[in-house]
Amino acid sequence: MISEPLLFAFALVDTGAVLFLLVYFVITLSDLECDYLNAPQCCSKLNRWVMPKLIAHVFIVLLMLLHGHWILTLVNLPMTFWLAYEFLTVPMGNMGVYDPTEIHNHGQLKVHFRDCMIYLGYYLIFFFIYLYCIIIALLKGDPINRSDDDVVVF
Repeated sequence: MISEPLLFAFALVDTGAVLFLLVYFVITLSDLECDYLNAPQCCSKLNRWVMPKLIAHVFIVLLMLLHGHWILTLVNLPMTFWLAYEFLTVPMGNMGVYDPTEIHNHGQLKVHFRDCMIYLGYYLIFFFIYLYCIIIALLKGDPINRSDDDVVVF
């Protein structure tokens, strides 16, 4: 098993990467809204990153589960299920989660934009939770009068 500070460092880096990816999603969707991109270009750019986003989130959930952080695992599970549901319920014939033929119909663009903003808020909150957890893991015990038993091993 990896140490607790290293676990939260992985979670922090992973969440930071997903945050950057979600900013890319928002920029790409706003470019489509302003007609800087056409729908097929936008959707192919976004669909390329749907599966890596899901894999990154599942990776964090599995790490938290293996290390016994039950509360963090339980809080992350609904987003995992939602991302998997979003990926698995793509209708037959669609290009992916973001489909160029449907993105302008029935306000789908606004729905995708809203979902990206919700994901951004969620991952931003968890970025700071993991940052707090890594600080706590590094400061376990008395940092000034540490005995050999309290030394954090990386």
